[in-house]
Amino acid sequence: MKKLRLTVQLLFTIVTNGYLYGFLNGKIYRGGLKYVCVPGLNCYSCPGALASCPIGALQALLNQRGFQVPFAALGFFFLFGSLLGRFVCGWLCPFGLVQDLLHKIPIFQKQKRLPGHNILKYGKYAVLILLVCVGSMFLFGGFVKVPAFCKYLCPSGTLLGAFPLLGVNIALRGQAGGLFLWKLGILLAIVFLSMKVYRPFCQYLCPLGAIYGWFNRFSLVQIQWEKELCISCMACEKACPVDLSLQEISRSPECIRCGKCVDACPQKCLHFYGIWTKSTKS
Repeated sequence: MKKLRLTVQLLFTIVTNGYLYGFLNGKIYRGGLKYVCVPGLNCYSCPGALASCPIGALQALLNQRGFQVPFAALGFFFLFGSLLGRFVCGWLCPFGLVQDLLHKIPIFQKQKRLPGHNILKYGKYAVLILLVCVGSMFLFGGFVKVPAFCKYLCPSGTLLGAFPLLGVNIALRGQAGGLFLWKLGILLAIVFLSMKVYRPFCQYLCPLGAIYGWFNRFSLVQIQWEKELCISCMACEKACPVDLSLQEISRSPECIRCGKCVDACPQKCLHFYGIWTKSTKS
């Protein structure tokens, strides 16, 4: 499961951010695929991105003059949320992969959560409401509405968009000012925390995780617990990177369906169940 997940993460990241010409020349791909969203964070401004970010698309719709219900974005979230829930976060998000790799660096004593987790975990809902929704509708830069999350917070955009563009575009380097330094500080803080705490951005700040978390209880892809086979050894709880109890696994909005609990279970009473597999009893 561990190798399979890493392979899927790497392949999905390469396929969705594989515009090599953009990286080499500091050009953003603007072809027809950019009208399509991928399920995970995928910065539109990244020179390698072949498709768009769903949070960016939602903000673009909210940035329009007047108020229009963003049916296209809401339909996208409902489709992928009802199919996969936060499986998207665990398997299909490039910035999730970045945090996973940082957490593997053998420095610092590893933690699953930050102190105050039960309060901090609501930060991603605050970001979704205040920056993605309210900010995008009411913050203005001149006469133009501002995509507040992308502009002021998103670390994925800084890492995969700003750095590659600044690296090959001398003119852009001269324009990098206080806003870039602010976002650079946020990225460095998340990079530092990721080496110690498991996926801090996903747990505390990601608005996409907040949306998909709402679907976890009823999405088609689940981790099923066969209670009659369980010996209560709690190996699954020890393996869970976000410190969920057995009863919370798969159902909690915090579960990213990484599959570590499935691997750890000696009785094989936990297994993926959904659109590609049927329930089988050992």
